[in-house]
Amino acid sequence: MAAQETGHAKNVANFEDLISFCVGYGASYNPSKDSIKLPALNALHALAKTKLAEVNTAQTPWSNAVAAREILFEPLSKLVIRVVNALDASEVPKQVVDNAKTISRKIQGKRAAPKNTPPPADPAIPEEESAKNISASQMGFDNRIDNLDKLIQLLAAQPGYAPNETELTTAALTTILTNMKAANTAVINAYTPLSNTRIERNNVLYQAETGLVDIAAGVKKYVKSVFGATNPQYKQISGLKFINLQN
Repeated sequence: MAAQETGHAKNVANFEDLISFCVGYGASYNPSKDSIKLPALNALHALAKTKLAEVNTAQTPWSNAVAAREILFEPLSKLVIRVVNALDASEVPKQVVDNAKTISRKIQGKRAAPKNTPPPADPAIPEEESAKNISASQMGFDNRIDNLDKLIQLLAAQPGYAPNETELTTAALTTILTNMKAANTAVINAYTPLSNTRIERNNVLYQAETGLVDIAAGVKKYVKSVFGATNPQYKQISGLKFINLQN
């Protein structure tokens, strides 16, 4: 995503260069189409810059929320290993320990048996839906939260599980679970305005006919018609790249 965000900014920067060259053509740049006249170009450029800034503003709280969630979840795997070891050392049935180990493996992203080699990804299937990405490790944050909840419920039902280590108690684990749920929700809530601002930015930059990329193409065609494809004036702008990052 970072490289793509840079690409959006490059489109806008190149559009400013395009406008500058058009201004430099003086009276020769005199299109009849309103959308490629200089006032319209300047207005579109200003709007595009505003939308880029809005995305950057919305991205900061989302990035902070993601970082906070990562920090909170990072020690979870080691913690559940300690919990299972404490359970194994308690007066509880072996079946309960086995169940706890199964849940622990899911939280850690481990498998009870080696994973079969997946078939080659089908290029016709989106990457996020391909076999190599449909993982049984259940390492998604929602799944880890759900499995931690299951582990806590299992522990709470065992009178023999009463560790002296405070951080291993069901009360401490419940507090961690609550914090993880809150952190996950914070990421979700921060992503909504970020997603909305990205949609608005993309409409300004890539909407068919009215977006910055299509308008830039229209300007190039007009300049080409005025000066010809081999003239220096057209060569000034022909190399400016405008890429539709929604395609």
